[in-house]
Amino acid sequence: MNVRLTTQEKHWVLYDVGNSAFTLLISTIMPIYFNYLAGSAGLTDVQYLAYWGYAASAATLLVALMGPVFGTLADYKGFKKPIFLAFLAVGALGCLSLGLAKQWLLFLVIFVIAKVGYSGSLIFYDSMLSDVTSPERMDKVSSSGYAWGYIGSCLPFVLCLVPVLGADALGISMSMAMLLAFFITAAWWVGMSLPLLKSYRQNYFVERQPRAVRQSFFRLWNTLKNARREKKVFLFLLAFFFYIDGVYTIIDMATAYGSALGLDPTGLLLALLVTQIVAFPFAILFGRLAQKYSSEKLIAVCIAAYFGIAVFAVFLRSQWQFWLLAVLVGMFQGGIQALSRSYFTRIIPPEQSGEYFGLMDICGKGAAFLGTTLVSAISQFSGSMSTGVGMIAVLFVIGFALFRMAAKCEAPTRD
Repeated sequence: MNVRLTTQEKHWVLYDVGNSAFTLLISTIMPIYFNYLAGSAGLTDVQYLAYWGYAASAATLLVALMGPVFGTLADYKGFKKPIFLAFLAVGALGCLSLGLAKQWLLFLVIFVIAKVGYSGSLIFYDSMLSDVTSPERMDKVSSSGYAWGYIGSCLPFVLCLVPVLGADALGISMSMAMLLAFFITAAWWVGMSLPLLKSYRQNYFVERQPRAVRQSFFRLWNTLKNARREKKVFLFLLAFFFYIDGVYTIIDMATAYGSALGLDPTGLLLALLVTQIVAFPFAILFGRLAQKYSSEKLIAVCIAAYFGIAVFAVFLRSQWQFWLLAVLVGMFQGGIQALSRSYFTRIIPPEQSGEYFGLMDICGKGAAFLGTTLVSAISQFSGSMSTGVGMIAVLFVIGFALFRMAAKCEAPTRD
């Protein structure tokens, strides 16, 4: 198999490089800045963690509700790129606007809007995979996207750290430092998106019909019925709902959890930078392993590893433990996300990739809604953050069992 990426594949990978800067900002600097805003307003650590979790949950729920409808509509010829561009614009403008918010509640509202744009764009980006590469190259290309996204996001992140950590030395306020950080992230995100926007062509599509929006609801309903009949697809989506719940919750809540435990903010930021660096070679490694071993086996290994990570997080108390957690997450994060994306792409009809990825997004974002809400609610009502974090491990167990059931089913046949 040709090991080099084609121009189309490279442009597709570059969008991962762009949007990953926003992902890294959400999981590192942004929760710490929100902690600063919340603390200034008199909120407790438990309230801060809970409200941050509720905001992340609201964003994922909105995308889960909108995603399938827009995904179905995007499968019509000529629709995918414009809808992708619209969500990208909402996300980038929202990111930039976060630098103007000085009050914690307003900050959370804008954060929800920005994350809806970001998460919505990923539905259509993921569904573009079948258009830019061939089935036998999907594992490699998908893994390359996550790998280069991890390492590529480090450059804008380091640029953001300069004003944030050096605000006093530069003689600027924390608000101005954060405005610069949000501007750098938004500019990087948009800049890395331009090659894909220029070169992407929708090769698989459904022909346009009169009343396209209305027809998209009918097609979505048929897809839901078909997914239930296709046992492998249905069981995989159920499994994905549970195991990706834990993955996204750990991503969304890691810095907030460490900050609430009172760990050094600079140490948290540097540890999560290490996550990105470690994730790069391991995402590439999982892409190569997929050429030798089945995706089913590799995904199962990743789920089992994440179960161990979730259990370890319950007992996390010190800075070195957070660093170890960051390394472990980096080892398996890219693999489980990339292989799940390419695995799902292979078992669905390519001309309906938008609507099927819309369903997958219900499972992914709906799960993230459940995970962050569970952690927030249980932490708030029990008064123990460790108890809330412990719920994540249970979801990996359920996801592993369902995935093993899905792997034993035969792949659906296509006409």
